[in-house]
Amino acid sequence: MKKLFYFLVLSYIMSSCQTNAEADNTQQEKLQAIQEPVNIPFQVLNIFPHDTSSYTQGLIWYEGKLWEGTGLLTESKLLLTDLKTGKAIKSVKLPDNEFGEGITILNNKIYQLTWEDHKVYVYDLKTLKQEKVFDWPYEGWGITTDGKALLVSTGGSNLYWVDPSTFKITKTLGVSDNNGYVDSINELEWINGFIYANKYLTDYILKIDPSSGLVVGKLNLTGLLQQSNQPIVANTDVLNGIAFNPTTGNLLITGKRWPALFELKLN
Repeated sequence: MKKLFYFLVLSYIMSSCQTNAEADNTQQEKLQAIQEPVNIPFQVLNIFPHDTSSYTQGLIWYEGKLWEGTGLLTESKLLLTDLKTGKAIKSVKLPDNEFGEGITILNNKIYQLTWEDHKVYVYDLKTLKQEKVFDWPYEGWGITTDGKALLVSTGGSNLYWVDPSTFKITKTLGVSDNNGYVDSINELEWINGFIYANKYLTDYILKIDPSSGLVVGKLNLTGLLQQSNQPIVANTDVLNGIAFNPTTGNLLITGKRWPALFELKLN
């Protein structure tokens, strides 16, 4: 009887191992079938000054104006910035104990995330008067809009579609490439039906297909900051900030406390 019991246990273990191996092989085959993201070529058209006190978390070009959301405790702001000078035209300061994150504009309202405070501020676009404060259950990182919903990143591999009137999640999408899930998704921008995203702590901007979550393209911006020929001080931080100008089709790119903002043409 004991022999039969051991035989059954051994058979179960072997069957489980085989099932797991088959599952691993299937997953590997699926990954191999996914194409590697293509490199997106670009050209630097212009280099503008950028305020090195701005710890850039979000960047938007909207109806000919440049908006910027910045972070760090005691320093977080919402800014209307002069592109040519890098100087702030208007500024709204967040409470000293809150860390600002990404921003976007929809229906004449500006939405600004906070990092670990679980708050989302909503401002009137014209007056910058605060209209609402939504609760958000996760960390806030990046935010953009497809023209109807808001899209939010939280530093992981998921993107969340959110109802702008309630800030309730309506859809969740995992971001992946040919190696599996992609984490550290940060600042977002919706461009011609695709999501462009900074991958935090890297020099890459990812182009994501919103229908599948697959990374289909990648901008490698290694060395971009050095092209500014500006001093790179000790507290200069990582690439972060993507704005799209629909009139020219060009991108505006900067980073946290960078001395420059770059206009890029995608080739």
